[in-house]
Amino acid sequence: MTMMICSNPKPLLQLSLLLLFFLFSSTKIESLRFDLQSSHTKCISEEIKSNSMTVGKYSVVNHNDGYPLPDSHRITVRVTSSYGNNYHYGEKVQSGNFAFVAVEAGDYMTCFWAVDANPSTTMTVDFEWKTGVAAKDWSNVAKKGQVDVMELELKKLYETVSSIHDEMFYLREREEEMQELNRTTNTRMFWLSLLSLIVCLSVAGLQLWHLKSFFEKKKLI
Repeated sequence: MTMMICSNPKPLLQLSLLLLFFLFSSTKIESLRFDLQSSHTKCISEEIKSNSMTVGKYSVVNHNDGYPLPDSHRITVRVTSSYGNNYHYGEKVQSGNFAFVAVEAGDYMTCFWAVDANPSTTMTVDFEWKTGVAAKDWSNVAKKGQVDVMELELKKLYETVSSIHDEMFYLREREEEMQELNRTTNTRMFWLSLLSLIVCLSVAGLQLWHLKSFFEKKKLI
């Protein structure tokens, strides 16, 4: 029985691939194509947790195969964090890529600027952005042979589970921050409401005192 299981690893491999299919859904892969007009800007943001690997690749689409892109089809690309740190800058390029490990958690912004052109032109840009496990180049890790393929799939599973584990802790920290913010906001709203009530009662008391004094002076009461 043991020999039969070892000699036919396909069910285990299929199970690993199935698990990878579901687990990789938690990783972030942004792949899109958009139009960009001359002298216009388009920015794309992505929330990345700290110590996460991220890679990106962009290029101006050449709709005329066999002919080079004109000089007007150039873009300037900048990648920055929510704290203003610059992670990538490409000036007047037609293609490029970037890769870095996020130091701080938060929203990272990739902005594309199209150079000025006369007459105005519209270019198409392909952009692919991967973070987490999806950003790793597994082709450099792959080996030949059925056993090595299973080992590679297990490594992918391990990395994916670790990524999900880190993501869960990150979400829990964010939830605790939101709960603390809610508690602080509720406390401030309580004291603000109490202060507003005291001010309203004070103003009402002053109005009654003023009216009473006025009527007494007029000898109406």
